[in-house]
Amino acid sequence: MPPHATDTPPAGAPVTQYDPRHPLYLGTWKRSTKEETQHFVHDDLDEPHRKRQKAILAAHPEVRKLYGNEPLTAVIGAAAALTQLFAAYAIGCVWKDLHWGVVLAIAYLLGGTISALFGVIIHEAGHNLVFKNPFYNRLTGLMVNMPMVVPISQSFRRYHLEHHQFQGVEGMDPDLPMDSEIKLIHNSPLLKTLWVFCYSFMYVVRGMAMKKKPQRWEVINLVMIIVVDILIIKYMSLRSLAYLGVSVFFGYGMHPGAAHFIQEHYIFRDGQETYSYYGSGNIFYLNIGLHNEHHDFPQIPWTRIWQLRRIATEFYDPLYAHTSWIWVTFNFITSPMLGPQSRLTRMYKAHTSGRRDYKVPPVTSAEQAVTGGQKVSPGVKSRIR
Repeated sequence: MPPHATDTPPAGAPVTQYDPRHPLYLGTWKRSTKEETQHFVHDDLDEPHRKRQKAILAAHPEVRKLYGNEPLTAVIGAAAALTQLFAAYAIGCVWKDLHWGVVLAIAYLLGGTISALFGVIIHEAGHNLVFKNPFYNRLTGLMVNMPMVVPISQSFRRYHLEHHQFQGVEGMDPDLPMDSEIKLIHNSPLLKTLWVFCYSFMYVVRGMAMKKKPQRWEVINLVMIIVVDILIIKYMSLRSLAYLGVSVFFGYGMHPGAAHFIQEHYIFRDGQETYSYYGSGNIFYLNIGLHNEHHDFPQIPWTRIWQLRRIATEFYDPLYAHTSWIWVTFNFITSPMLGPQSRLTRMYKAHTSGRRDYKVPPVTSAEQAVTGGQKVSPGVKSRIR
């Protein structure tokens, strides 16, 4: 096994260096342990997922068989959309005298839960994992967006794919909090609670802050939502539309189904910038918690992502993972070491040079893929066995 590199190679250097993070691609950086810190953690290498994908494929080439589509996602999306529209009709046209407190409870327990599921389906469609034809994936996203009051699906598709392409790159990853969020929220438990409640608004504001011209499908999405909202008011009621809007607010905010927004990339351990969740919430939310696996292989739909986890277990067992979305949110709000600033960033030059100037070391076995010929801790070794 060739020796690992210890420093970033100079610009223009020949591709003979090996990524020093190999084989698990955990960084050597430390997360902030100072309460007063108001800046991101910084790394000088590219994001880890593309190289871990290559290492996994070298050890387990059969993973390629998991690539593909899952049309069942569209069926689930249609059922969820009809359920939410029926609930809006019942609340706005049948149960007209229902107390607003009861309406809010239904909007949280039913509407928020379903709205969070809409986001998961939009995510699958954004990666073209529902149908082979991208056009039908866009239609799937538009379909589940209909009961959501605001246009989401096509903008999410655009910015989420950019997040995959430029993970952690300052000024290019739309998933990163803005400087104003860090300065305003920082580590205040009260402000973090309000921030989590309003997380849906923050996603919109971040997109607007990038000042990008809307694409054709985003305009189509906007026009469709305006028409659908008018039809809901005309044939149901304004109360129905309000129920749907509050449902989205809950489902993308302080709701267990929205906790994956914090779970995915906010730093809970040194050297690890992406986190998976292996709790029971994956059953209803289409395995959205398997985020390391998803970033490593965005070509695999939700129905087969657990197979990847079982095949490449020696790669994923050593990584820290969450088991409770409720704990994720609670810990994020109460810990003075966590806040919008708890993210890893890199410059674009480091992102591109890391991919260009470092190679993935060759492997001859699954265990070598993880150990890289190096000594590992007993805990990791026991998981490999």
